[in-house]
Amino acid sequence: MKTYKPTSPSRRQMTTVDYSTITTDKPYKPLTTKLKNHAARNNRGVITTRHQGGGNKKRYRLVDFRQGKFDVPAKVETLEYDPYRSAFIARILYRDGERSYILAANGIKVGDEIITAKHPNLKIGNRLPLKNIPIGYQVHNIEMRSGSGGRIARSAGSYAEILGHDAGYTDIKLGSKEVRKILSDGLATIGQVSNPDYNLVNLGKAGRSRWLGIRPTVRGTAMNPVDHPYGGGEGSQPRGTRRPKTKWGKVTGGHKTRNKKKWSSKLIMQRRPTVR
Repeated sequence: MKTYKPTSPSRRQMTTVDYSTITTDKPYKPLTTKLKNHAARNNRGVITTRHQGGGNKKRYRLVDFRQGKFDVPAKVETLEYDPYRSAFIARILYRDGERSYILAANGIKVGDEIITAKHPNLKIGNRLPLKNIPIGYQVHNIEMRSGSGGRIARSAGSYAEILGHDAGYTDIKLGSKEVRKILSDGLATIGQVSNPDYNLVNLGKAGRSRWLGIRPTVRGTAMNPVDHPYGGGEGSQPRGTRRPKTKWGKVTGGHKTRNKKKWSSKLIMQRRPTVR
């Protein structure tokens, strides 16, 4: 992590990730595109997710979460920052001349060679089927179904642990401590996702949140009664409602939201522990 001299109150608190591992500040243009900013509004212009909008201009990097090119070695050309995700990304050059962006594994360096194969060396960055990964290994960018592309453990510092293989399924332990079964034919990448210090970042000031496209959040207790169940009263008042609720009166805080009839519930062997 990088800290700063306290030249102002916000600078005193501010911390950023050490970007010394980044090797370029310009993306590879053929692998970028422009995403229109809808400020979390739907096709009718109604806000569906609050507190989003504004922010600096940015281009989307076309990251290959599938990496389905088997038995073609690739060399890491650059390690880059991605404004759309917390992890770093790597630009790789396949031996056949094709370039691609992938999630960078923690510890991978420019010049390293990686490969997607059935039985590659078990080194960081290599991608292979779950059934061929020994118990105890850390993996990321895990496919739920073969060929669907990575879905699990993609954010900065994330990983899942291989616990066992049985009857076409692999048991994995997620970062939330949940244990679940995944089809063994799906691919996963060896190692942890890059930028593990991301959770230690302190934005330091409100303006930095606005640069990231995060708009202000108003406390419910500071609103009027017409706007929130917690609103109203003279000065600071208690909640005034027995159970915690959202702005729209929906019960929250311990209220289970998962559909009891969801088909994948049978694949969850151990739910994540409750945080009190």
